[in-house]
Amino acid sequence: MDALSQLLQNGYFALFLILTVGYLVGKISVKGISLDVSAVIFVALVFGHYGVTLPKIIQDIGLVLFIFTIGIQAGPGFFEALKNHGIKLASLSAILVFTAGIIGIGAHYIWDLDMGVVAGLLAGALTSTPGLASATDQFGDIPSIGYGIAYPFGVIGVILFLRILPKLMRTNIPEAEAEYDRSITVDHPLVLAQNVVITNPNVDQRSLQSLRVRSMTEAVVSRVMHGDEAITPSAGTVLQLGDLARVVGTEEAIQRATLLLGTPTDREMPLSKNYDVERVLVTNKDVVNKTVAELNLQANYDATITRIRRSGIDIAPSPRIRIRLGDKLVVACNKENMKQVHKLFGNDDKVLSDTDILPIAFGIVLGVLLGAFTPLGLTGGVLTVALILSKIGKTGPILWTMSSSANVLLREIGLIFFLAVVGTNAGATLIDTYNLYGYKLFLIGGLLTLIPMIVTLLVAKLLFKTNALTLLGALAGGMTSTPGLAAITPMTKKNAPQIAYATTYPIAMVLVVIVMKVFGLF
Repeated sequence: MDALSQLLQNGYFALFLILTVGYLVGKISVKGISLDVSAVIFVALVFGHYGVTLPKIIQDIGLVLFIFTIGIQAGPGFFEALKNHGIKLASLSAILVFTAGIIGIGAHYIWDLDMGVVAGLLAGALTSTPGLASATDQFGDIPSIGYGIAYPFGVIGVILFLRILPKLMRTNIPEAEAEYDRSITVDHPLVLAQNVVITNPNVDQRSLQSLRVRSMTEAVVSRVMHGDEAITPSAGTVLQLGDLARVVGTEEAIQRATLLLGTPTDREMPLSKNYDVERVLVTNKDVVNKTVAELNLQANYDATITRIRRSGIDIAPSPRIRIRLGDKLVVACNKENMKQVHKLFGNDDKVLSDTDILPIAFGIVLGVLLGAFTPLGLTGGVLTVALILSKIGKTGPILWTMSSSANVLLREIGLIFFLAVVGTNAGATLIDTYNLYGYKLFLIGGLLTLIPMIVTLLVAKLLFKTNALTLLGALAGGMTSTPGLAAITPMTKKNAPQIAYATTYPIAMVLVVIVMKVFGLF
């Protein structure tokens, strides 16, 4: 025992022992519910109660890694949600988080609770580890106790609420799916293809450039067949009566192009031996952030981008759209030029698995500096910089992004390091805190989980008339609850909950951090 006690005084041995036990506990599942990585903090609380301590530098390193990678991951979704039609979903996130904040402040005054404990309860109720990180930045280790008390119900309560909500609302899932399909075609029009016979005499013997097909119709002519030969058209390609053209774009764009060119047909256009259509992966940093017009593929390679697949959505290309790392482009051109197109865009999935440490280190330096010289503090500064850099995407040769696998790995390492240290520190005072506040903490944690969801539900249905599937995803995202999303995913084959979750999650995550800053004023 003496030897074990000496080993436990070795911070590195204790750290990895806590992580090992934490992961084993996290894998225990009861009726499909498990603590997963968050079990680390509960194990750390026990170790801390028995006198185990860890170096604070581990906590700080874990904190900045976790917050920075979260910001890099959430940045594009955060700004897209504000920019596009996600205002309602952003409002739902704000209502949910701010309702929880108001309840927390009320608990502080009504029950005379320490604000650090309240901050931990709110972070646990919303299952928000970034919130806990911000809370410990404000109040030290005490929020970890509240987090540990509120987190279990934050996980289980959200899952149960979302599972029974459709029954309570008497939701007809097929009807909700049909309603969603009608709305999604307005928000993200499907990219279609249509073959058109050139029958308009005003088009005969005129080039695509003179017709200005793309600018006039917003559709792309991806193939032209004259006689028995199909080619990738260039700006100078001349159309003749009887030619067959393949037009790609939204339904409205295809209608405009058909009106300009001729008559739609079901006649197939066979590929010639020299013609190819392939999906090309963007992995070359040199083309990132360039517009389709700047690449000038038609002039350089006689190639045409017919569609862009990004984040699971097909986007009709326009000259102004910017290329992003990881985009999948559908490109049409002859086989010889396709080799050059591959080289231009990279098309190497191994590149996405590589991790450049320079942008990560430099970005964290900028975030720490911003936090040191502004009221944002460490977490706010690092998160703000990460959000902005992920939106910028690229500065000169520096690419402010990383592969999904690298982000997940660094984020989880940062998270478990952070949880292990704050858990052991909080474990030293766990019993004293419970003796001081008793059952109140469990009650307040439950209120912080349920009341914000109920308020948000009422606003969404009565004021915003939100689709039921979207509402379920928005509630899961607003609670930053991945287990909640997993619970509702089997309810429908549509991706409405996932899209709503992806929109509300980054906004809620940022707002929780802001609420923690407000708590610091008390």
